[in-house]
Amino acid sequence: MFRSIIVGLSLVALTPATGQVFMFDRDQMVRYTANNPFDRFPNGRPKVPDNLLEQMRRLSAEDIFGVLNGAKYPNQFEGGFRLLHPGRKLVGRAVTAQFMPLRPDVADVAEADAKAKGLARSANQRVIDMLQPGDVIVVDMFGKIENGTFVGDNLATAIFSATGGNGFVVDGAIRDLEGIVPLQMAAYFRGVHPSAIGNVMLTAVNVPVRIGQTTVMPGDVVFGDREGIYFVPPQFVQPILDRAVETHLHDEWTKDKFMTGKYKSSELYPTPLDPAVKAEYEAWKKQRQKK
Repeated sequence: MFRSIIVGLSLVALTPATGQVFMFDRDQMVRYTANNPFDRFPNGRPKVPDNLLEQMRRLSAEDIFGVLNGAKYPNQFEGGFRLLHPGRKLVGRAVTAQFMPLRPDVADVAEADAKAKGLARSANQRVIDMLQPGDVIVVDMFGKIENGTFVGDNLATAIFSATGGNGFVVDGAIRDLEGIVPLQMAAYFRGVHPSAIGNVMLTAVNVPVRIGQTTVMPGDVVFGDREGIYFVPPQFVQPILDRAVETHLHDEWTKDKFMTGKYKSSELYPTPLDPAVKAEYEAWKKQRQKK
């Protein structure tokens, strides 16, 4: 049903940029991301500013959870991935790609059209060739492992270079892991297999895609840490950052107090019970905010 909805949304938006592949035109992109408060790329994809992306790198999944759940966006987190480098965070603007199981009469049209337009021979490369600095490619490969290998070491390097050091999210597999590991980037994938990509077809670029239990829009901020990945609608980026400042101050003060050994957990967390201790926290917070 979900895929049928996406195809229905996209039927009127065929673009010559990727052959006969479904894609939002600019008007549709703007309409379906109408709450975006920032500038846009020429195709209408939201362009969250670089400085805010950099600030997002200081956050954790928990900083995002409270704001999105409070706004009734409960389906933006997905876990269960393998991580290339667990200590690295992945932050950037989503470029989405949807693959489906191969159906020759459909794939033949797209491939012939792409060839006529001089596009890359391989469907995965057509999407990679679109990437810009700050992008994160988000690939719905419907969890496929064998022949669901979106990249090997060469194309992973191409992604790393094109995006300014960003990685990727693949709801599928990768290959050539030994060659990819030296790249110091964050990457999320379901599995690894030595086979090349095959028995699939590219059906959509920069439209809504499903990654596990999430819905991802082009231009969402991809935030990945050790726990998993959040796909953050642009309109929530600033509220998340604002709330995180308060949360981080509270956590710093609370942990310092616990380390004194003078307090039970319930006396300080989630808020101090003693009015005098609470007043102490508020005074400390004001001093820290002035710095």
